[in-house]
Amino acid sequence: MLIQKLRLQRGWSQQQLAGLSVRTIQRIERGQGASVESLKSLASVFEIDFSELNQELAMTDSTTPDAVAAPIVSRDLEEMLALQHVNRLKRFYRQLAQYALVMMLLAAVNLLTSPHQLWVVWPALGWGIGLLLQAVSTFELLPILGPDWERRQVEKRLGRKLS
Repeated sequence: MLIQKLRLQRGWSQQQLAGLSVRTIQRIERGQGASVESLKSLASVFEIDFSELNQELAMTDSTTPDAVAAPIVSRDLEEMLALQHVNRLKRFYRQLAQYALVMMLLAAVNLLTSPHQLWVVWPALGWGIGLLLQAVSTFELLPILGPDWERRQVEKRLGRKLS
């Protein structure tokens, strides 16, 4: 997560991180392990000490006192949730743009080949419903099944408030 945060702070894309493949960057940003060479390369690109990248791994170590780890984990969790939401938004807008482009192309083909029969309505309707459902989920338009509902259900199951 630290890698993604540093990359976003600088306004860089995953492709702009020299020396590593996009797939490696994606894997590291998802929280999967990274080799020492990859971490050294990233530390060099971001102009930070190698130890700072390892610090995130050290925070999850069981030797860290709970009193110190709790605020760090809470802040990191908030950042992780915010980054996940931004990724969902980015995915939604990308799919919305694809929908618009494909539907314009299909409408043009439909009007040029058989203007008396508007078959383009059916793929537009089917794909549009899927996109609408994704928008409801991404923008949390329905209060039921949203994050507050999930939290209440978890608390109900646990029989206590989440801390």
